[in-house]
Amino acid sequence: MRLTLAVVLVAAMTTAELESFLGRRAQLSDSVEAQSPLRLIATIAMPGVAGRIDHLAFDPARQRLFVAALGNDTVEVVDTSKNVHLKSLPGFHEPQGIAVVPDLTAVAVANGDSGTLQLFDAASLATRWTIDIGGDADNVRYDAAAKRVFVAFRGGIALVDPMSARVVQRIQISGHPESFQLESQGSRLFANVPGASAVMAADKNAATVVARWMTGACQANYPMALDEPAHRLFIGCRRPASLALLDSGAGKLLGAIPAVGDTDDLFYDAMRQRVYVIGGEGFIDVVQRDGDSLRRIARVATRDGARTATWAADQSRLYVAVPARRGQPSEIRVFGPV
Repeated sequence: MRLTLAVVLVAAMTTAELESFLGRRAQLSDSVEAQSPLRLIATIAMPGVAGRIDHLAFDPARQRLFVAALGNDTVEVVDTSKNVHLKSLPGFHEPQGIAVVPDLTAVAVANGDSGTLQLFDAASLATRWTIDIGGDADNVRYDAAAKRVFVAFRGGIALVDPMSARVVQRIQISGHPESFQLESQGSRLFANVPGASAVMAADKNAATVVARWMTGACQANYPMALDEPAHRLFIGCRRPASLALLDSGAGKLLGAIPAVGDTDDLFYDAMRQRVYVIGGEGFIDVVQRDGDSLRRIARVATRDGARTATWAADQSRLYVAVPARRGQPSEIRVFGPV
């Protein structure tokens, strides 16, 4: 695919050059932003929820949002059809990653403190089972085709059979994988390893790493989104604060643009060809994609520390978790594209 000269030049920059370039681009982008393409639809209070909030998962069958309230040791349940907080579920230990398992009418939660994976019923909200995974159990994904739950932990990614409640395979990775994405039509898995400033590509079936790609000047790479048909990965980096584009076939870094700081989640809106980058700096960056060119078209204010979210594609809704700060309660802010 043909690249613009600007993208090629950015890919070749040193860290210092990239930081300077991104700073100049950010100032220019702020001065030319038009009317926001993302509007606030609702704010849902989560009373009594203290501390950091980690990842979220949406259950379209029940129109429920599940929120891993890491600092509160709870999972919060939100009714998105009425935009109300339903219940706070105790019994978790620094819940981090969370994923809906529709085949079993269940929700899987990774507990970072205990290194366990916990499965609870999506209807009754009662825990079904808890198994050991490994230290700092984190991001969770469900592979509907393979009927496996994938869980990142310090040292790799575990493949869990949710029916038998057991780990059936492990992909060994040197370091702690953060966000990872699964191909739905292919057999590959892609994982960010920020400690190594690298992206690992693995074969899901063989449970082996097949490639290791460096992210260059774009370091501390935490969140990730995948455009599988186009073979493109969107990588959120914290040093410097930027959004990078990577060819998931060749493993080639195609370029980067400035983005909100302290990002921990980002999502690709395939219908609108947009990327939503959520950052703890207190903003959502809306990035328009045109082939392999990326351009920030809006910066939407949230609150300091709001760096996790989930994108419900069927609803065209972005749910952003906002932690309690300076006397203001924790909440979910619901955004819709314009």
